[in-house]
Amino acid sequence: MAQTTDPDRTMTTDGRTPGHRGQATRQRLLDAMVELLSTTSWRSVKVIDIAKCAGTSPATFYQYFENVERAITVLAEDLVADAAALADLAEGDWSEDESWATALAVTEGFLGYWEAHRAIFRVLELGSDEADAGLRGLRVRALNSITVALARTIATCLPALDGPKGAATSSPAGADPMAVAGTLVAMMASVSAHRFGFEFWGIRTANLIDSQARLIHFAVTGRPGPDGVVGREPLRESPRPRTGPVAGGQVVAHRTPKR
Repeated sequence: MAQTTDPDRTMTTDGRTPGHRGQATRQRLLDAMVELLSTTSWRSVKVIDIAKCAGTSPATFYQYFENVERAITVLAEDLVADAAALADLAEGDWSEDESWATALAVTEGFLGYWEAHRAIFRVLELGSDEADAGLRGLRVRALNSITVALARTIATCLPALDGPKGAATSSPAGADPMAVAGTLVAMMASVSAHRFGFEFWGIRTANLIDSQARLIHFAVTGRPGPDGVVGREPLRESPRPRTGPVAGGQVVAHRTPKR
């Protein structure tokens, strides 16, 4: 989890700027919050639970956060800040020689971003489903920079497919770059959120990355992905069709690493 360094966002509840020890305590509380959110419904997480997990007291928690919701908002704001790196990937090199590597980088980068913030995304997803306007807004902001960057790339990468010279750029996936980008980002978000369910069905993460990268590559460049590879590796065998989970498959339990 990225640490917040903006002094305006790390002030204590009484307006002071904490020193190094205070910053470390605050971060320890946030890390404890992430650990609890990875296994517990956010509405069930209590201040006393966070303080106990962080090895401190509820009184110390209240020095840094007004309530649990404020701590969640801080974590979500860090998530929004970290999304800038995804925008940089989306605006990378889409030339014919480099476009496949760029499509893979975007897909892998998004999956890594989601995994790094899985516990918070889980809260934002649930909050959005429950019509919590604040959490829904944070989710939109978290995905906005990658969506806008991808739309900008789509709008500038392809010459017009039809119409007179100088007509608006269009993608084979649709005429509206923001609609195309929003659809692609929604796809990556859904696949990332349900990655372990796909693994239960015997679908390797490498294959999920490859499939998404091919859709992104085609939407941006109008060209299919390369033959004979799965992501960055040579294709070794053709997968057999299946309509259900692989025998003996297991759901992979995600746990936030101990800090």
